[in-house]
Amino acid sequence: MKKLFILITFIFSLSINSQSVLPDISLNTLNGEEINIQSISSNDKIAVVSLWATWCVPCIKELDAISEYYEEWKDEVDFELYAVSTDDSRTIKRVNAMVNGKGWEYTVLLDSNNELQRALGASTIPLTLIVKNNKIVYRHSGYSAGVEFELFDKIKELK
Repeated sequence: MKKLFILITFIFSLSINSQSVLPDISLNTLNGEEINIQSISSNDKIAVVSLWATWCVPCIKELDAISEYYEEWKDEVDFELYAVSTDDSRTIKRVNAMVNGKGWEYTVLLDSNNELQRALGASTIPLTLIVKNNKIVYRHSGYSAGVEFELFDKIKELK
């Protein structure tokens, strides 16, 4: 019984750590540039990480809603949004066309092997994170109209 308790405690602590700090994973941009995900929020920089896919309607609605206010919000608070596509090899070809068609000004990263998604313990998308100094300070799953304003309120609290 004691061994089982220790094992469960160890597994639980691993899952907490994997979800409270960005993992040391490199992803590619649409242009093929490699970015280590830990580098996006260093030196008090605020980063929003949004896991999405081309087939996920709520994901697209969320990114569209944020897109309407993104430049205005960036003028008020210094932050960047990284839209991390979780599309696999079957749907990855749609990402570039969708991003260009939508006119999203975000940095788009590709997680086609779902390495980041697994490391974050993200069982569903959309998953939106606010990260500062490599620590996940806010986490929201799903989308409903208006939640983008809650996201921005959280960003403003961190500045």
